[in-house]
Amino acid sequence: MKITTIIYLVLFSIVGAYAQTEKSVEGNVDNLPVREYTLTLREEQVNKAGKPVMGMTVNGQIPGPTLDFNEGEYAIIYVKNEMSVESSIHWHGMLLPNFYDGVPYLSTPPIEPGKTLKYEFAIKQNGTYWYHSHTMLQEQSGVFGSIVIQPKEKTLDYDKEQVLVLSDWTNEKPRDVMRFLKRGTEWYNIRKGTATPLNQVIARGALGAQVDFWRQRMESADIADIYYPAFLINGKENVEYPEFKPGEKIRLRIIDGSASTSFWMAFGGPDPLLVSADGKDVVPVKRNKTFIAVAETYDFIVTIPENGKLEFKIMAQDGSGSATAYLGQGPIVAAPDVSRPDKIAMMQQMAKMKMKMGAPALKFRPGKDERYQMKEKWGMQMDDNMQMEGMKEMDMGMMNEDKSKGKNMEMKKGKMEGMQMNMKKDSMQMDRSKMAGMDTKKGAKMKEASQMEDMNKTNPTAGREVMDEADDMQGMDMFSQYNYDYLKSPEKTSYDPDVPVTEILLNLTGNMQRYIWSMNGVPLSEADKIKIKGDEVTRITFNNLTMMHHPMHLHGHFFRVINENGEYSPLKHTVNVPPMQKMTIEFYGNEYGDWFFHCHILYHLVSGMARIVSYDTPRDPRLEEYPVSKLLDETDRYYSYGMIDAASHMTTLNLISSNIRNQFSFRGEYGWNKNMEVEAAYDRYLYDYLTVFGGVNVENEMEDSLDEITTTAIAGVRYLTPYLFTLDVRMDSKLRPQISLSRAISIFPRTILFGMYEYQADFGWVDELPQGDNFKKEVTWSTGIEYFLSKNFSLMGSYDNRFGVGGGISARF
Repeated sequence: MKITTIIYLVLFSIVGAYAQTEKSVEGNVDNLPVREYTLTLREEQVNKAGKPVMGMTVNGQIPGPTLDFNEGEYAIIYVKNEMSVESSIHWHGMLLPNFYDGVPYLSTPPIEPGKTLKYEFAIKQNGTYWYHSHTMLQEQSGVFGSIVIQPKEKTLDYDKEQVLVLSDWTNEKPRDVMRFLKRGTEWYNIRKGTATPLNQVIARGALGAQVDFWRQRMESADIADIYYPAFLINGKENVEYPEFKPGEKIRLRIIDGSASTSFWMAFGGPDPLLVSADGKDVVPVKRNKTFIAVAETYDFIVTIPENGKLEFKIMAQDGSGSATAYLGQGPIVAAPDVSRPDKIAMMQQMAKMKMKMGAPALKFRPGKDERYQMKEKWGMQMDDNMQMEGMKEMDMGMMNEDKSKGKNMEMKKGKMEGMQMNMKKDSMQMDRSKMAGMDTKKGAKMKEASQMEDMNKTNPTAGREVMDEADDMQGMDMFSQYNYDYLKSPEKTSYDPDVPVTEILLNLTGNMQRYIWSMNGVPLSEADKIKIKGDEVTRITFNNLTMMHHPMHLHGHFFRVINENGEYSPLKHTVNVPPMQKMTIEFYGNEYGDWFFHCHILYHLVSGMARIVSYDTPRDPRLEEYPVSKLLDETDRYYSYGMIDAASHMTTLNLISSNIRNQFSFRGEYGWNKNMEVEAAYDRYLYDYLTVFGGVNVENEMEDSLDEITTTAIAGVRYLTPYLFTLDVRMDSKLRPQISLSRAISIFPRTILFGMYEYQADFGWVDELPQGDNFKKEVTWSTGIEYFLSKNFSLMGSYDNRFGVGGGISARF
């Protein structure tokens, strides 16, 4: 009897597991009413930011049209690709059969030029969603639009609704943006006024903090990567909706369809009612200033003023621009201003809190599981004195906030003191030096405080509450304002405690200088799939070890975002993970196939911050001609760039082509005194800060003469030291050792100071030295200054001990 019972249990578990990974039914098997759309993708000239450029449109517009559905319908959508390149459409947040998810080469075939792909799936949800291309950087060019699904029964009180799609726009080709990010310059920060050069740092008394950043291979605090000339709402910088009447309640369906920009949203008039997040209803809450990350959606109900038009305003997270929508007519009922972040104050605060930076985005051994060691090593180290000082600053910041708040301020002070008692003690480099063949890699960004983690084990909400109440404190924004505690599900979302749970830790890692983004120090091209078991709960903890926000999106699933609401934690499809903080999500495994899982900042995704989540089920035979390797290759492409210095005393040319692990470089220089040197090399990145290289060096032996040319083989290592010096140690085929150091520092908003020192020794191990000599040395050094005129051109002047002093122009291409 016992054996029979065991056999039945085993068979039941096998069948149950299979049932949880059974394919979603394709086709309209329930004879649902059909709603049909056709989306046509074209390459067209558009003008979104004062300049006509080539974009990608959906049905002739950016953003594409809204697709309206009712819950319980059957969607048939034809996507016609009339562009010169292949494309795709992903239905963001939609629950559908894996084959129609729209990730080319993973779940769905790409849509080749001149072809049409038919997507079809049952609409079994309601809410605000969106669609976008999942092919390389096409979303940045305009391939995105909104989806609105009405519920079977209306439960919210409002009169009308309006979709607001937020986006960012660049007049550059997105691939050129990516190529520019890969070369590691600060031009985008210079252009949008968010750079922190040395003169500003010193003026603010933050030199010590800056030196601490340099010691940890960091230039400065980072918030956003790219310069955008325009931020848009429904394709415009300013848009008006005068048709709304006074007193009407309007449901605003807000979608952040940006390629890489998160926004602060603010509303005029009384605080609006937040009713939905990522398409799922939440317990309504009055809330004004709200952060929306890339790919998130929020629904608010606002009331049109009786005498005026309501302003809805968005500001880019780094304060570099804004856009506005007006609802109604009459004088403006203005939205409150959102202050720009203070990067220098952030640096000072991070230095005081002993944050340890530099977690690798590229590991020496990508196949070795070091995620927990990484979590322990990279984070915030704070002794008791630092802890007291930090808490005192937070306390004073709150006490100065608004003395009229009286008792509330006393409560906040008490919370700060309680937090203090609970806390535990816990253990520019620019183009120039990189082009010289000595890549400076900016270490991965900031880490979450480990003492906060300890505190959360005993009181999971205390830290979030305290930090949230320090909302407006200078330098603390990245800690205080980014949580989801205001989101509460109207129904329980927790799982049966008897269901098995698999825990997964994902450290979010990045390298700004080479622009590589990864998880656990491993980019997508070097990663294994994340295996998911059917009929189990998968709990993922994101530990952000960078200074950037990362909106993480899981295809084909909703997950619980664990917050202070416990069993009523909200369901979302995208979760923003703030700098140096943790977020935990969990979901029940009941799907089939392979699903994409990635940071939704487009340039982070294409740089490697992605994974494939797999139920380890057979691959759809319809994808046989479309290998997954092509998807992986998209995150490991070669990008090429160069620079030429044309000066009165010398001319140099530098060319680089690199992907994640490999780099090919060419450097040539020619001086007025006929001193010439050319070097071609191949570098292999072992990890973020270390390469081994080999190549060929060609130079003349005598000044003022090109008659004697010497060719030698070279081999060595390049290493990014603390304080951001690039160290080059090499040996040539004549057994002459050589060591060099280079460094570049931004001293004014558009000005950098650079220098290089090189020492070569010859002991006569191969070539005989002159009689009586047993040692010969050669010292080369140079220093100079460069002033940025634009993205591609600079004025420069330098002194070189071989060529003397001179000046000219630098061109980047």
